[in-house]
Amino acid sequence: MMDTPPSTPALPLADLPLIDVTADPFVLFDTWFQDAEKTELNDPNAMVLATATPDGRPSARIVLLKGADRRGFVFYTNLHSRKGQELAVNRHVALLFHWKSLRRQIRIEGSITPVSTEEADAYFASRSRISRLGAIASDQSRPLSERSVFEERLHAVEEQYATGPIPRPENWSGYRVAPDHFEFWQERPYRLHDRAVWDRQGDTPWNVTRLYP
Repeated sequence: MMDTPPSTPALPLADLPLIDVTADPFVLFDTWFQDAEKTELNDPNAMVLATATPDGRPSARIVLLKGADRRGFVFYTNLHSRKGQELAVNRHVALLFHWKSLRRQIRIEGSITPVSTEEADAYFASRSRISRLGAIASDQSRPLSERSVFEERLHAVEEQYATGPIPRPENWSGYRVAPDHFEFWQERPYRLHDRAVWDRQGDTPWNVTRLYP
């Protein structure tokens, strides 16, 4: 590809400060995420989730961030899906946030733990009715002979739970990614990007390093 100048971003890149390598990575994430909520047209909480099989075969997909604090980053899924099956045997994952409007991305690596039953129940109850019914009707990631089969199952579930609460399926829950690696990346003109990483093991202090573009 030709090294052409980038198009004009939401903020003039020349006016952007360098990444603050003295910052706490969780605080810096919150700052960038709040910026993205103001500028991204759709789903600023969308993130790539990368998993791998025990023999190292990777897979990636977009999921939505549904909670973030110092314990980690939370997402929900069908535990019988491909990602759920991979997470059952390999708890190491990577996340990627890319905010095109800000010319920024954050890479996060870490390991997953299940969210509590109470957390999963609370989030499931907060979803729209049709989303909850869909979670029950769908055998996520499994072969579907034709769309009408799924639609018939969804209709049957709608009738089954026409009144009363919709229970969370046992095979639907969430995971929390506890990070041990952050990389913050800010685009700058002519590929002279700004990059910095935060690494640690366990509860040790973060080791911060600025990287070449």
